[in-house]
Amino acid sequence: NEKKEVTAMTGIPRDPVMLLSVVNTDLRDHYPSLAELAKAYGVTEQEIIDQLAQINYEYKPETNQFR
Repeated sequence: NEKKEVTAMTGIPRDPVMLLSVVNTDLRDHYPSLAELAKAYGVTEQEIIDQLAQINYEYKPETNQFR
């Protein structure tokens, strides 16, 4: 269903598996928190969390990664 797509996330991958790779790499290499990454991407933290929840990943602040 196209309506379920997160339209604000047009600048980053919509596919959750691809998004996972990009987000975890950027968190490791460039951003100290999910909040800063989301701000840089122009999306909310919740949008990223919801996309990755589709593949059963959740944000772990203690490691700054989705697992």
